[in-house]
Amino acid sequence: MLPNLLLNFTEYFQPLNIFNYISFRTIGALLTALLISFIFGEKIIFLLKKMQKKGQPIRKDGPKTHIIFKTGTPTMGGLLILLAFTTSTLLWAKLDNIYIWILLFIAISFGIIGLFDDWIKVSKMNSNGLKSYQKVIPQIFIAFVAAYILAENSPDNLHNSISIPFFKESILFLGIFYIPFTIMVIVGSSNAVNLTDGLDGLAIVPVMIAASSLAIIAYLAGNINFSNYLQINYIPGAGEITVFLGAIIGAGLGFLWFNAPPAMVFMGDTGSLSLGGVIGVTASASRHELVLIIIGGVFVLETISVIVQIISFKLTGKRVFRMAPLHHHFEQKGWAESTIVIRFWIIAVILALIGLSTLKLR
Repeated sequence: MLPNLLLNFTEYFQPLNIFNYISFRTIGALLTALLISFIFGEKIIFLLKKMQKKGQPIRKDGPKTHIIFKTGTPTMGGLLILLAFTTSTLLWAKLDNIYIWILLFIAISFGIIGLFDDWIKVSKMNSNGLKSYQKVIPQIFIAFVAAYILAENSPDNLHNSISIPFFKESILFLGIFYIPFTIMVIVGSSNAVNLTDGLDGLAIVPVMIAASSLAIIAYLAGNINFSNYLQINYIPGAGEITVFLGAIIGAGLGFLWFNAPPAMVFMGDTGSLSLGGVIGVTASASRHELVLIIIGGVFVLETISVIVQIISFKLTGKRVFRMAPLHHHFEQKGWAESTIVIRFWIIAVILALIGLSTLKLR
């Protein structure tokens, strides 16, 4: 909004040209989202506590420490994240950019699905919420819309194609499989973040790390000079995604202020489904879907642990892990929650650096 409005007056006041710079607007979006989180955080948490008398239901088969220390903590904190980054994005991004609207569409739509799930949990005091198909089917439909728009707005040389990391300007043509593949990336990313959100601060920091990495990738892919220098595929307009991801980082930092142990609020599916969907769309828009597997490696490991656990139990009747997702396995082994969280953060940073190195190792 601000750039679309203020850039019309640059001939009268030259300093307004600064709103042309993505870097400036990204910092502005980050700080604005952070400020919104600080201003409204305690108010939203107070309302959530008032609405949710007993807080988020805790899994009865989960670690016993959760029942002791986490009972009564409200969920739906994702509403604060959504408010912060949506408002900030609308202020600082150029609203004539199609990628901004795709990202907002996914973020809000997936957030609504998560909100329904969270509300069922707290209203019925049941940790199960929506059934899997009740979440996944709407996600697939919403992701299809986003994937179709991405396909229709792709550069001619990347139409229905994805980039291959470690190879110079290499692409893999998927044809009719491009949209199903993109749907899988968006829905898979959304649910992977959702599975990771089980300990205080565990999901939000890897999300911010992934968002930071993807912001760099989107900025470089959207700049013809940098993309030519690095020999990655140039995607007109992708640089604006950086502003949106700046808002995500700011909202994440603000939420972490209240989610740091001991958490005052949980993000719930409202936040995790939304943030995961955004990460998936960003990777698809910048044509770095395969690099997301590396950058979002923590989410991938958590998801694989659940899949392996289910398959092993159904085939052999035995469990590979003491409890899935993976972070609960380490809890059952006696690791302190803070130890697990910080070690997962370290792994997320390492994987993000490896993912970013693919930009140069070609």
